[in-house]
Amino acid sequence: MSLLQILTLIGALGMFLYGMNLMSGGLQKAAGKGLRRLLASFTSNPFKGVLTGLGTTAIIQSSSATTVMVVSFVNAGLLTLVQAIGVIMGANIGTTVTAWIVSVFGFKFDIALLAVPFMAIGFILSLSKQDRTRSIGESVIGFSLLFLGLSFMKNSVPSLESNPEAFAFVQNWSGHGLGSVLLFLMFGTLLTVVLQSSSATVAFTLIMVSMGWIQFPMAAAMVLGENIGTTITANIAAVVASRNAKRAALAHTVFNVIGVIWAVAFFNPFLGLVEKVIHALGLDSDPSQTYLYSVSMMHTMFNLINTTLLIWFIPLIAKLVTWIIPDKAQTEEDKALKLTYIHAGFVPPTPELAVIEASNETVHFGKIMQKGLAYVRKAIETADDPKEFEFYRKKLVRYEEVSDRIEVQIFDFIDGLDRTAMSEETQQKARSLKRIAGELESLGDSGEAISRALVQKNDHGNHFSKEHLDALDQMVTVVDEAFDVMNYNLANFDTIQDINNAVDAEIAVNARRDALRNKEYVSGAEGDAYFNSMLFLKVLDELERMGDFIINVSQAIMSCRRLRK
Repeated sequence: MSLLQILTLIGALGMFLYGMNLMSGGLQKAAGKGLRRLLASFTSNPFKGVLTGLGTTAIIQSSSATTVMVVSFVNAGLLTLVQAIGVIMGANIGTTVTAWIVSVFGFKFDIALLAVPFMAIGFILSLSKQDRTRSIGESVIGFSLLFLGLSFMKNSVPSLESNPEAFAFVQNWSGHGLGSVLLFLMFGTLLTVVLQSSSATVAFTLIMVSMGWIQFPMAAAMVLGENIGTTITANIAAVVASRNAKRAALAHTVFNVIGVIWAVAFFNPFLGLVEKVIHALGLDSDPSQTYLYSVSMMHTMFNLINTTLLIWFIPLIAKLVTWIIPDKAQTEEDKALKLTYIHAGFVPPTPELAVIEASNETVHFGKIMQKGLAYVRKAIETADDPKEFEFYRKKLVRYEEVSDRIEVQIFDFIDGLDRTAMSEETQQKARSLKRIAGELESLGDSGEAISRALVQKNDHGNHFSKEHLDALDQMVTVVDEAFDVMNYNLANFDTIQDINNAVDAEIAVNARRDALRNKEYVSGAEGDAYFNSMLFLKVLDELERMGDFIINVSQAIMSCRRLRK
């Protein structure tokens, strides 16, 4: 095999992988809200979970994307571990659709002849002003590149006649019974890990079968290895995710490993069953296609049988992976102050869905900041008790640090998404979420600023009067009500029609601040009382500033809503 042939094979493989990713990304964007509705059908019923995983993978043509999405949903707490396992089983079945597309269209006739015209159609569609049409065009171009890559791969693999030594070498590894099965199984696993695409491995396997380099049993062994190798992607994605997400990824591995064990144990009877099904369906009428169909059928039957057998043991698999990855002791507050829906460094391959998770994280962020306001109230109430006040002061300092960290992590998460894989509508929302995260972080700064003002008061040995404490309590109450409105609007980002509720809450905050401030000015405090009055007004103004940040959040939501119409 010459250097040019090797480079051509590598380039063709790259074209195939790029086409697969482009097609998958385009289909994900084109599906848009439909994909989100499908994912929303996640249920505790394992059979519906399997159908959801199958349907999602069939739509986006990537089991890796589906399983990583499932891991991210588990990480976000939107899916239980048991639900996730069912969806992953369905994704394994769904990925066999790609093998059938390749075996039916990629070898029976030279689809590369149609690939270039298809690419022209895709290019025309990609010029459309409509996001959905552009995404469809992108997927058509990806489809064309995929089959062009497949055609180049077939042409770059040398014939048996021109490479008898290489063929003899391969055949030497094929005649050792179980040893050969295990060898090709490991080869399929490693190839999938390297390529990070089970579809590419299956395509490569089909080419080797069609060229006569390997026989059906060894191709079947490679496909079994691919089912193990494809689990690596989700496990890599879960490295920085929550423990439940790690368990979901591990469950994928456990599921496929168990399947491979029984398939190897009953290897010959299983392949005999596949051949009988191929004959019963009349797919053995064309000898040149029979083994291609057999490989695809074996892939499908393996996943169907494995799912049928193990769907009844999903709770046991969940218990096994929970035992392997046990919970870590944490306080409830520690859990609450951490990212819930996303994880720093963890970016799912589907930006359309990732932005939903970022949106959910801002809702969680808003709730954290409202809890920080509760500590502001307690700090004011206990300002004259050094021991108690110090406890709440440290809480406010911690919440300020937490707000800084969460803001940065949300920014990093959104910035790490592929903007080219987003619709214009989703890009607008992503920008708004970054602005919202910044406003929420400012609320943490205000809480910490109030604690500093209270420390300053205590350092001078001053005390707020009962009237001051009552006034500040009133102010905290109206700010808390504004928080309720803000969090409601955040939770209903995509459905609210106006922010009149937020405007009313802001007016109430300003009116209360003005009334209390005017009353304080009328008091005409002097001496120590004047110093107390200034600190009181400082805290009062900082609470009013919190109201400004709160209304800014709702304004960011409404601004995004207007731009998306």
